[in-house]
This record gives sequence, C-alpha cells and structure tokens, in this order.
Amino acid sequence: MPRVLLVAATTGYQTRAFDEAARHLGLDLVLATDRCHVLEDPWGDRAIPVRFDDPHASRDVLVAAGPFDAIVAVADRPALIAAMAAEVLGVPYHSPAAVAACHDKYLARQRFEAAGLPVPKFFRVPVTANPLEAAARAPFPCVLKPLGLSASRGVIRANNVAEFETAFIRIRALLGSADIAVMREEQNRYIQVESYIDGREFALEGLVTAGELQVLAIFDKPDPLDGPFFEETIYVTPSRESLETQRALVAAARSAIRALGLTHGPIHAELRMQGRAAWMLEVAARPIGGLCARTLRFDDGVPLEELILRHAVGEDVSRMRLSDSASGVMMIPIPKGGGVYQGVEGLEQASAIPDVEDVIITAKEGQKIQPLPEGASYLGFIFTRAGSPARVEHALREAHACLKFDIAIGFTPPDLHRRRGARFSRAR
Repeated sequence: MPRVLLVAATTGYQTRAFDEAARHLGLDLVLATDRCHVLEDPWGDRAIPVRFDDPHASRDVLVAAGPFDAIVAVADRPALIAAMAAEVLGVPYHSPAAVAACHDKYLARQRFEAAGLPVPKFFRVPVTANPLEAAARAPFPCVLKPLGLSASRGVIRANNVAEFETAFIRIRALLGSADIAVMREEQNRYIQVESYIDGREFALEGLVTAGELQVLAIFDKPDPLDGPFFEETIYVTPSRESLETQRALVAAARSAIRALGLTHGPIHAELRMQGRAAWMLEVAARPIGGLCARTLRFDDGVPLEELILRHAVGEDVSRMRLSDSASGVMMIPIPKGGGVYQGVEGLEQASAIPDVEDVIITAKEGQKIQPLPEGASYLGFIFTRAGSPARVEHALREAHACLKFDIAIGFTPPDLHRRRGARFSRAR
C-alpha cells in the first residue's frame, strides 16, 4: 500500500476530502499538521505534529517519519515544509526554492521580470517605513499588499497619496496582529507596492509534471475586482472567454511556472487580462483553497483531491478531463463591518434554487467575523452545477439573494464608524 504524506493546516477544509480520496484509492495517508505538541495525538488520527514557524525542524520530523511514496500539501506554509522534506527523501515535488518564491510576492515578481514576463512597476518597503516617503515612489493608481498572505488578505488599492498612507497604516497594523506575528515570517516585515493592473481576473488550476503544465480548469471571476479591496466571490468554469484569451492565460501560466522553477505537483494561478495581454498576478504551489475544490469533477466523477493523489503516486492522469457540466462556487462574502455571527435565514430557499448542489455555512454562531482586507474567511460557500456557465452564475446569485445573515456588530475596522452593539440582517 503506497504511503502518502499530507501536510496541512489544522483549520484546512480539504483534509477530510483527501482522507476520503486516499481511502477510495487504497492509500495509507499520513497527516502532518500544526497541532498540539504536548498532548499525545489528541485527535486520535496519528497526525504528525509540526511547526510551520520552524520549517527546518519540521522537515527533520517528517524525514524521520518516512519513507513516503508521495507527498502532498494543502495551503502555502505547509507546501514549503512538504518541499523541504521531499527534497531530502527524494520524492518528486516542487523544489523548496520554487515554493518559497511562490510564497513571497517580491521574489515572484523578481523571477517573472528576469524571465521577461510582463510585470507592473513594483518595489517593497519595510513596514516601519514612513508611508509618505514610500508614496513618493508609488505609481498611481497602485496596489499595496503583504508579501506572504493569500486570498487577497491585506491587498488595498490606492489612487492618491492620502489613500496610500491610509492603506499603508492599515496593512502595517494587520501584519503586526497576533495571528500574523506568530508566523514569524521574514516577508511579513515588508509591504509591496505595485502599479495597478486593470482588466478581468481569472484563476487557473493545474498539475505540473517534470516542469510541464497540465491545465485542469480555467475559472472566470465575473464580479469586477477593481478595489479598493479585492474580495473574491464567484468562480465559474469552464471559461466563457474566447479561445484566444484562454490560450493567452495558459501561455502566461506556463511561462510563470518556468520562471519560478515549479516542477511537480498542483498549482493555482491568478491572472488578469489587459486587452490581449495576460498578466500573471501570482502562482501558488498548492491546489485551490478551501472547499472550492468541490467545483471540479473529472472523468467518472473523480474529485480534485483524488486526481492530485493519483498524480502524486506516479499515475498518468494526463488524459483526465473535466466533466461536461459547468460548475461554480460563491465564497459568501462577509458584509461590510463584520461583527459576531448570530445565524442565517433562507437556507432552505437557497438550497431549493434550480442547479444549486449545496449551500454550506462555515461560520459558527458566536464567531467573530471580519471582512477583507483584515479578514481571512468567508461566511460559507454556495455550489452550483448546470448545463452552461451562465446558468451556473445565475443560480449562485439567486441562491445568495435568499440568504439573510444576522450579525451583531462586535468591532469596528479602522475606516468604519458603525454604532457598537447594533445588529442587522442583510440579504447578500
């Protein structure tokens, strides 16, 4: 029975899906995660405890737990530890240097530029820098972003010096917060400034084998992402764009993968189309995050997690194709202001909308929720599947309109001044 190591965060949504896929394939899946290092296997699942803030020590722990026939990682920080362990164990995987570049927006931009890819004007400054001095170098409109965070967390557009200063101070506060500081990552000591890239945004899911990209899906993002924040909401596949546009996106992804040095494993890329030119925003050395992988079903209903495991153990999956139906997901956004989640109405109505497969609310009663740019979660997910991308998108929006969330205002982000203690229900 092949032995497969899965490196994943405790809070990851996908761990159970990988476990189910491994059982179906007859694989011995060993989980390594950032859990309690004092208690002996408190979850009873034989998980190997590692520390994402100490990748070298974690690598040694995983090497000692080997051998493994394959290694898979979920999320950015686990991917680096997985790459380091794979390098020592001789297991096919992306190199540590390539994964590190994916997890550092400044390094990634440098590699793209060196390879001749189109890149915006960019520079980084320490979080301790004077915002006004940094603004003097900024190409307006511009985007300020942390180097090591994902899912648009901390990404803010600025059109002038005043907005730049506000955004800089806000990102500095985010990077100094407890949940970021505990990561102890060098890149979180900097803020990157880039000229704003106008255009439609897309995501691309793929598998890399010996440096060659196999495209699994291209996702349209029909909601405009113009700022000041960049909260993703809807993903729809297959893309409704022209073949010319899709070829440009794939070509840009292939060039970026070569520039980063990615060689073996899943990738998730974010791109923008400006006219006929595809601009690479970033590439992650991991699969699509959270529950969004549920949108992808391949031949005979094979889920993405099973496809990744098959690829990891050496099976040729190059002939696998997406199912014929269109599919999509809405990452349910947190209403402006955030607060304390109290509950939701309209779940039955939303679930009854034609073409809706599932509505999953991941927020828990009493949980503090915060929207972007500080937040790092969604209220839940809506999944649809239909005969066309247009029907998929329509069903997502119709189901979302049925939901009314009850949120008690529990805190005020820096630029909001709502009355504390107020409660509202809002259809989103």
